[in-house]
Amino acid sequence: MPVVQQGQINTTALIVPDLYVQIVPPQVSLLNGIPTNILGIVGTATWGPVNSPSVGGSMSDYARIHGQIQNRKYDMGTIVATAVLQGAANFRFVRVTDGTDVAASILVQTDCITFTAKHTGTTGNSIQVTIAAGSQASTHRVTVALPGFQPEVFDNIGGSGNALWVAIAAAINNGNGALRPASELIVATAGAGITAPTLATHTLASGTDGVTTITSSVLLGADTTTRSGMYSLRNTGVSIGVLADCDASASWTTQVSFGLSEGVYMIGVGPSGDTISNAATVKATAGIDSYAFKLLHGDWIYFLDTVNAVTRVVSPQGYVAGWLANASPEQSSLNKQLYGIVATQRSAQNRVYSGAELQLLGQANIDLITNPVPGGSYFGARFGHNSSSNPVINGDNYTRMTNYIAYTLNGGMGRFVGKLQGTSPTDPTRSQAKATVDSFLAGMKQQNMIDDSSTICDLTNNIASRIALGYMQMDVKVRYLSVVEKFLINLEGGQSVQVARTSTATQA
Repeated sequence: MPVVQQGQINTTALIVPDLYVQIVPPQVSLLNGIPTNILGIVGTATWGPVNSPSVGGSMSDYARIHGQIQNRKYDMGTIVATAVLQGAANFRFVRVTDGTDVAASILVQTDCITFTAKHTGTTGNSIQVTIAAGSQASTHRVTVALPGFQPEVFDNIGGSGNALWVAIAAAINNGNGALRPASELIVATAGAGITAPTLATHTLASGTDGVTTITSSVLLGADTTTRSGMYSLRNTGVSIGVLADCDASASWTTQVSFGLSEGVYMIGVGPSGDTISNAATVKATAGIDSYAFKLLHGDWIYFLDTVNAVTRVVSPQGYVAGWLANASPEQSSLNKQLYGIVATQRSAQNRVYSGAELQLLGQANIDLITNPVPGGSYFGARFGHNSSSNPVINGDNYTRMTNYIAYTLNGGMGRFVGKLQGTSPTDPTRSQAKATVDSFLAGMKQQNMIDDSSTICDLTNNIASRIALGYMQMDVKVRYLSVVEKFLINLEGGQSVQVARTSTATQA
């Protein structure tokens, strides 16, 4: 009595009398939406892998992976810190350098052993390696310490002469026991020395961050076999992308192209202290009339940096990107309160944007952070727009919702490729595909994420000749919820105004 999966036997050619049980998968497959809270940030740091995305969800994660935030331009940690203030909690960090970064190191007892930081950067200059007597007789213990990390202890390392140095290197690089894996902080290279170890603490030195000549080209990187910069975010599921402090207009079109190809909403910024007229002129000639890119005006933010004990001017990117990453995709950043802002460059001078200035920025499709906003005296995004000039698609909600739906379908509907399809009006494959998408969209409507939707996947859009060629087509229409941008109230007042009231009482 065989039990098989559906399709594994030819049910029209059975010979042996028996019971045949076929396990049939559910007729309605379910789609679960892709995450929309992943924020990808590219910038400089003092520690960690280079051009390789790291996963983190908090400032403590960032400090562990990439070191403390720095008071300098292009610092990735600063963008992370301002995004965390808005509730963002799912990051992909990409550290970049200008190629001059060096890993901290130290040569111990001439030609005996060299300790080198696992990563380049100045954080490695704080690593200390202590050689002491081991817990057991005639052995040694090596402790690797870095502030903010749990000390790594390699105990009971035996041997003498050069063999001891080789054993120390092996313990650090490979671990010395089930409970002590390889070091996450350093690598060790044994030399030819035979001198017995001096019991002492050694501090690594000469590590550099490689941040002397950071440019937009470094942040953009290369889309080659070994990807770098922004292109390191490919296939990571990122929905919002930021190149830290990248205010070079020449980079914007490349960011647009990447955003369109990956379904990433790229958040750009103009140079600090930019004028409105210059911003509008540059935007008009930059070639970024696209829903994939949001351009923020160069009215930068005063941020209280508690790590470096200074209030400094930082890019507005992290604030807006953090809010968007923490919001459901149907939402707009318009009029939403942003946190951790001491002032903007403009508000610090007690200068409020005039209606004419806001109109110029709005016509140029450049967003900005202001105080006040329509909702009150707090800091928030003033337009909630991307850089497209098309009013039907220039909202944050269009970009995010379109990417969300498109990439959810892309991730879940591939299961129908390879299935069988016929010309019957009740073909099960088309019915299952339609039911799957209908169920997903119905859930979105029930959660008040969309206004309405419809799908067609039948013989009206799948004619016999197309079916014969292996095509199956589904036409999906989704009407998004509209964002209230202009609230018009008509007030008629005066002594002669006629006021009429309509009773809503129920007649007995």
